[in-house]
Amino acid sequence: MEFHGRTQDLAKSFFTLYPGLCKGCGLCIVKCPKQCISWSKVLGVYGTPSVEANDECIACGICQIYCPDAAIRIEKKKKNEDKN
Repeated sequence: MEFHGRTQDLAKSFFTLYPGLCKGCGLCIVKCPKQCISWSKVLGVYGTPSVEANDECIACGICQIYCPDAAIRIEKKKKNEDKN
């Protein structure tokens, strides 16, 4: 099984989710302080919904830390890369 990530180019970060690792537990949704992570239409490894983020993301990395399957990667943008 290959683990290709889906990367979203957000205002403050690149949010990468690896559907091949995401089991759809929703822990990232619960732990996100900005409530900017929601269910996606893309299915994860067990046929459960995976997640996606929106531009409210502040790139704090809490979702990455709490994900039990290392399915999320947050890469904070440098100031000159920001969309704002």
